[in-house]
Amino acid sequence: MAAAGAAVALIWHQGPPVAQLLTGTRLEPSRALGDFSLIDSQGRKFGPANLRGHWSILFFGYTNCPAFCPTTLSTLAALEKQLRAVNGAALPQVVFVSVDAKRDTPQQLAKYVPFFDPSFVGLTAADQPSIEAVAKKFGVAVIITPTEDGNYTVDHSGELFVLDPNGRIAALLTGPFTVQALAGDWQRITAAAG
Repeated sequence: MAAAGAAVALIWHQGPPVAQLLTGTRLEPSRALGDFSLIDSQGRKFGPANLRGHWSILFFGYTNCPAFCPTTLSTLAALEKQLRAVNGAALPQVVFVSVDAKRDTPQQLAKYVPFFDPSFVGLTAADQPSIEAVAKKFGVAVIITPTEDGNYTVDHSGELFVLDPNGRIAALLTGPFTVQALAGDWQRITAAAG
């Protein structure tokens, strides 16, 4: 909860949001992104330019996540399928950003992300500090906790970031995430953009 609040506070510092959605808030004006560089599942660089020219939904998580991440990705896959069935619907580029750079290599993401939808994009970074720096730009909290067996756990906030075709944050969605609620909010967000 505190992490979600931190993300909201970070993004809203430039002015009050206007349109309340079922799953979050549309931001008016939209918020610019800082520069960043990640690596996609094919080993190619991915930055802000890759988020321009189309709508995108960004979600931060990790492949060993026990429930929240796969559930959210499944919901986004169902949303994508539903939108594909609607003529003229704006389709989002769904981008899954791993917050576990050590385990989530490009090869791991290439196996994991297409399981939900082949069009989804998986991103990681060369090391943990790099991914945490990008997460911080979005206001996403990431906490790595070592365990007694030499492993570690990963905790992260779970917002969805909706980016407009200019690569700016148009909405922050905090849930609960159901296909119907997201579909309604998606229509309201894209329609408000004209």
